[in-house]
Amino acid sequence: MTLDFLPQLPFAFSQPVLFGALLVLGLLAGEAVRRYAALPRITGYVLAGVLLGPQASNLLSADALLDARLLVDLSIGLIVFELGFRLDFGWLRRNPWLLVTALAESLFCFWSIYATLAYFGFRPLLAAAAAAIGTATSPAVVMVVAQELRAQGQVTERMLLFTAVNSIFAYLALTLLLPFLYFEQASGWQDALLHPLYLLAGSVLAGFAASVLMLRLAGWIGQREEGQFVLLVATVVLTVGVAHSLNLSVLAALITLGMLARNLDRGHVLLPLRFGHGGQLFFVILFVLTGASLEFEALGVAAAVAAAFIVMRFLGKALALLAFGRLSGIRPGGAGLLAVALLPMSGLAVVMVQDTALFYPSFGRELADVVLSAVAVLELLGPLATQFALRRAGEAHPDG
Repeated sequence: MTLDFLPQLPFAFSQPVLFGALLVLGLLAGEAVRRYAALPRITGYVLAGVLLGPQASNLLSADALLDARLLVDLSIGLIVFELGFRLDFGWLRRNPWLLVTALAESLFCFWSIYATLAYFGFRPLLAAAAAAIGTATSPAVVMVVAQELRAQGQVTERMLLFTAVNSIFAYLALTLLLPFLYFEQASGWQDALLHPLYLLAGSVLAGFAASVLMLRLAGWIGQREEGQFVLLVATVVLTVGVAHSLNLSVLAALITLGMLARNLDRGHVLLPLRFGHGGQLFFVILFVLTGASLEFEALGVAAAVAAAFIVMRFLGKALALLAFGRLSGIRPGGAGLLAVALLPMSGLAVVMVQDTALFYPSFGRELADVVLSAVAVLELLGPLATQFALRRAGEAHPDG
């Protein structure tokens, strides 16, 4: 009796098994921290990722995380699309001080981080790239926490608006630094100028084309919720695929798609955006994989830098909001709570670091040591900060 029909030892778990385990463990961890510790579910998802990743059990190895990059991009794509969809140009025209305040928040945050890293002796280009990435609030965290708390109100709406603006600012700032990275790597000036132009123009054009296609098809399908849900997901997946195929930015393409789908919809053919349970699936995937990607060794080596990075990042945001908040109509006390709500950094920062490392491996490793040490802390503390701010603002209605 050979028993050849039995699997060989040790067992080699297939990708579907690992994917299923990722979802189940993430879901259970999220529910456990909500029930027993009154923490956001995101915290449980991240902790599950840490336990599954290379830092602990290594069930999700570094190679497996690389293979899962498309899942991360799809998850972030859905999230930044929804964020862009919330960006109402009409609101900004009616209250231009909102945009001024949002830009001031991004600029103050950028220069606060840059000055801090320069003080610690980091060279200007590395400090600027880290500051650009650090400017962005995690869209996924603020949106998931707001949905979980059913938050509505002034702080919530401005939190989402400012997150959209500072995410765009972070991408543009990092893209504008690309020519200097090329020169540092002794590349030709043609590549230094053409690559950022290709990234920016190509990504915006892809988002524009996808938005036109979506609106045309939505008008033909009609306002059937199930049909429009499939259309939204399909358009996002298609745009992510195009961005991957053409080496464009998923972030820029999808946030452009969201903004234009909302603001070019003159006939109101699109229904209000609701990803519902399907969106929850991608949230679990994103935060578990992001948790698995965290590198705590970098935090141990650069703890002082990470602490200064986090503190000055918060102070930069808070100073801008306190200085300009009243002009944009933020109620007394709201500016400080808004600064706390904007604290999270998560998957978006990780993706921006990974994209930079793809073209500049040595620079990317240096950048990861700076940025990911702060992400390792804010991945866990950020959701708590946002939850606290929205509850303190009186905008949380978790029971209905």
